[in-house]
Amino acid sequence: MFLILGVAIYPILKDQFPDQDPLFIVNSYIFYWIIVDVLMRFFFQKLPVMSVKPLLTLPVKRSKVVNYVLGKSAFSFFNFLPMFAIIPFGIMLLINDYPTVSVIVWVLTILCITLIINFLNFILESFSAETELSFLPVIAISGGLFALNYFNIISFTDLVAQAVNGVYNNPVLLLVPILILIALYVVNFKMLRKKLFLDSSLKSNVKEVNSSNLEWTRKFGDSAPFMQLDLRLIWRNKRPRSSVFILIIGLLYGLFFYPNPTYSEMPWIFGFVGIFVTGIFLINFGQFVPAWDSGYYKMLMSQNIQYKQYLKSKFNLMAFSVVVMLVLSIPYVYFGWNILLAHVAAAIYNIGVNTHVILLGGSFNRKKIDLNQRAAFNYQGTGAVQWLIGLPLMLLPLVIFGISYWLTNFEIACLILALIGVVGIVFHQKLMKLIVDKYLASKYKMIDAFSQDS
Repeated sequence: MFLILGVAIYPILKDQFPDQDPLFIVNSYIFYWIIVDVLMRFFFQKLPVMSVKPLLTLPVKRSKVVNYVLGKSAFSFFNFLPMFAIIPFGIMLLINDYPTVSVIVWVLTILCITLIINFLNFILESFSAETELSFLPVIAISGGLFALNYFNIISFTDLVAQAVNGVYNNPVLLLVPILILIALYVVNFKMLRKKLFLDSSLKSNVKEVNSSNLEWTRKFGDSAPFMQLDLRLIWRNKRPRSSVFILIIGLLYGLFFYPNPTYSEMPWIFGFVGIFVTGIFLINFGQFVPAWDSGYYKMLMSQNIQYKQYLKSKFNLMAFSVVVMLVLSIPYVYFGWNILLAHVAAAIYNIGVNTHVILLGGSFNRKKIDLNQRAAFNYQGTGAVQWLIGLPLMLLPLVIFGISYWLTNFEIACLILALIGVVGIVFHQKLMKLIVDKYLASKYKMIDAFSQDS
């Protein structure tokens, strides 16, 4: 696809914009490419350190090993991919009588920018490795730069385009990106040289354990001890704790829809937004029940406890989160009382239906979870269950609300959604009995699956 893009982009731009230079048009989009490339690399590209650890037992200087690691990173797929578009585009420029030296310098400039992003990514990774929710600063900075450019506060598209055009017109300026590349290489070299030790992974981190007063959970009866375990698990472990912060994203999700005039004419979608906003914790936490306890699931199942109490604690925690999210989402009433009505109906539906759906789906979980891994773009523990459960979890209420709205009106659609939730609440005990029976039938399969290392 990149190769086709590199060959086709020149004639397409020439045809669509006959009065503009295709090269300058391409340069005006380099800023967006840089933003996307930085984000993609941050989440998916890792420094190939583990492959060189065997070299640390040999009489080879660490400086050579570091140079090898950094040199190997330069041959990453992320660095090759843009060249499939850049080089064909450069050839198209030469065919259309652009100056040979200038085109070669332009290709080298883009290559330098690619490598600059490559080494910049490893610096970002190094600074964010020990930070909770490490992806947020990168997203915030990238989003901030994009916003400044989008609202014409600072036109980064023009600045980057002018810089690349300047190098194209004056090849001597190619030294600037080369010097920046060398500087980033040196910074990476010094940082990696300090960290590249064979026993670096054996060092233990000493942390102070903070205990919390969870006396309020006693109001939930015999499921209180399990709720306390869940809350401590969430607070003390990296992955579940990171998932909690996603609540902020879920709470702000409505801002993508409600202020937009386009969606004001599509009120049938408010039910879906309400399901997501009030059920964001239910969705994120519930989809991995009971895999959160996979590390000690065998021990847990060997205790003299009732499975009903164990699952009841999960239900109470998720239902409580729905109520909390509903209260926090009340300010959306600013956009209209109908939105608050949709949120109330969605919250009732989440408590009555989606809590049971997600608990039933948990009985099919067979994937172990490492609690110390970060949540962002982490698909460990994710199987077919997590993807399939999204159908009844999100699409079913959307269909119910949409059809009800189409046949009647908004208020009746909210009432129908809420009534279905009430039915689920009324039959809670019977539904929980069915779910408990399913977990008991799958108990030993889950114990065996969670006992596996991979």
